Amino acid sequence: MSTSAPTASSATTPALSAPRRASQRLFSTIEGVFHEEVFFLILSVFIGIFSGLAVVCFRLAIDWTHLALLGPLPENHSWRLFAVPALAGLVVAVLVLHVFPGIRGSGVNQTKSALYIFNGFIPFRTAVGKFICAGLAIGSGQSLGPEDPSLQIGASIASALGRQLQISREKIRLMAPVGAAAGLAAAFNAPISAVLFVIEEVIGRWSAGILGSVVLAAVSSVVVVRSFLGSEPLFRIPVTTFKRPSELIAYAVLGLVGGLASVLFAKSIGYLRPRLKALPRWTQYFQPALAGLLVGLIAFLGAPQVMGAGYGAMDDAMHGQYAWKFLAILALLKIIATSVSFVSGTPGGMFAPTLFIGAMLGGAVGDIERILFPHLTGSTGTYVLVGMGVLFAGFLRVPMTSVFMVLEVSGNYEIIVPVIVANACSYLVSRSLLSVPIFDMLTRQDGLILPSLEEDREEAILRVEDAMLPVPKIVLSAQDYVDANASRIQDAPESAFLVRMHPSGWNTITRDQLQRLYREGKGELTLASVLPSQTLPSLFPDLPLDSALRYVNDYSIVPVVNRADSRTLEGVITGESVFTKYGSRRAIEVTGSN
Repeated sequence: MSTSAPTASSATTPALSAPRRASQRLFSTIEGVFHEEVFFLILSVFIGIFSGLAVVCFRLAIDWTHLALLGPLPENHSWRLFAVPALAGLVVAVLVLHVFPGIRGSGVNQTKSALYIFNGFIPFRTAVGKFICAGLAIGSGQSLGPEDPSLQIGASIASALGRQLQISREKIRLMAPVGAAAGLAAAFNAPISAVLFVIEEVIGRWSAGILGSVVLAAVSSVVVVRSFLGSEPLFRIPVTTFKRPSELIAYAVLGLVGGLASVLFAKSIGYLRPRLKALPRWTQYFQPALAGLLVGLIAFLGAPQVMGAGYGAMDDAMHGQYAWKFLAILALLKIIATSVSFVSGTPGGMFAPTLFIGAMLGGAVGDIERILFPHLTGSTGTYVLVGMGVLFAGFLRVPMTSVFMVLEVSGNYEIIVPVIVANACSYLVSRSLLSVPIFDMLTRQDGLILPSLEEDREEAILRVEDAMLPVPKIVLSAQDYVDANASRIQDAPESAFLVRMHPSGWNTITRDQLQRLYREGKGELTLASVLPSQTLPSLFPDLPLDSALRYVNDYSIVPVVNRADSRTLEGVITGESVFTKYGSRRAIEVTGSN
């Protein structure tokens, strides 16, 4: 019996699929030992490690690119200030258009899209492209930050790892947000802020499993970053003070000004971005170059602080190195520079520019307020830190993250009250003047339909008490006899009645059932002896109305009881009352939209 020689394809297939088969065997072994939930938590730690290593390399690549192209201290009025960003913009445009088409923008919306649209799928190619192009763009001086790209790099690594291990579809959807938290935590060196941002903006819901995985990934990535780059914070935090409660008025004013600046920043991006995207495709080769040229000209004319992420300038502002007029000018120029850099399609983030604008604005407002009111004791560093949170809250519309971000960066909880007051004012101003948050705006411009988590948070929730009917006039007792209860309901219009069981619980009986028991000669028996022992489910008035839907189709009437005493009846729910309430709400929404 002769055997044929293996073909080229059959000979090479085992070699190509060996890594995948090895990973599947490893996964099967681990899955046999651990439950999937436990395995997912363990996997989150490795996601954090890999993401942390990637972000370390990314930050070093940006620094080395900056040193190679612009030098350690860019010379004022040097031709390289505008030539380097423009030429690098041409290179980035070619790479984005022909090699890495999915890396435009910051990466936050792409990660959110992976969760809600693409079942957690982000190509690993995206991480490679984001690393190269964002590193080149930021290193060459484009007015963008590394945090958002780090978020997407972490999400892409996590997505690729989940596909390699072939975990369940439900879990692989969550891989991208877990990796996003790891990447953002590594970039900021702030795990709490990263966890809150991913929960607040990307996932939008809390659960023990999700929170545990996100926290483990964020913490492990920060440990990796601190092992390589040290545990020092991003900034040298000066002494910050807050002594008089009356100073909260000054911080509230800073919040109002920051809210207006946030709206200006967001509207400039919202106005320019769709218009540039609508231009002919050939112009996209030159848009990043022209953006780099404009940023370079701003630097050439005397404001090199606007180039790149601007961490050094923020540190200088905290230590009072700039006058208030120059701080205000830098804030305005950064809005212009970041807007043109971002809308040109250059890969990069808005987190660092947002912090920069807030820092400069906070320092300027603080100095002006101290000139007008010398009794104010807040230092420039305090106003700069509070200003960072103010822009974060107003522009990115993540109020919880903005508070903890300032606290993690400063390590000073003494300023928590000024931060909360200023951030709340900025958030309210931004919401009142700009109905759609920046990330939702970008999503809609791209033609995607993603849940607006801010709208979900603000949407009024229908509760059981909204559809609850009053306590019925007749409530039967299971300890009473059948004939006594039959006489009680003789003239009642209802067809079904609640029965109070002993010692607790509720049941139901219909008029026909009670009358049939009476005709069968069971009038001297108690209802407790003839009713099934299984009692009705009960609801509480404050529960979401959705929780009633699981019962109203199976039971004609459902009791609503007091949380402190389940024998105290607050009202009842029926299928008709629930659907009537949903119908009336829908009618109000339609009328309002018209």
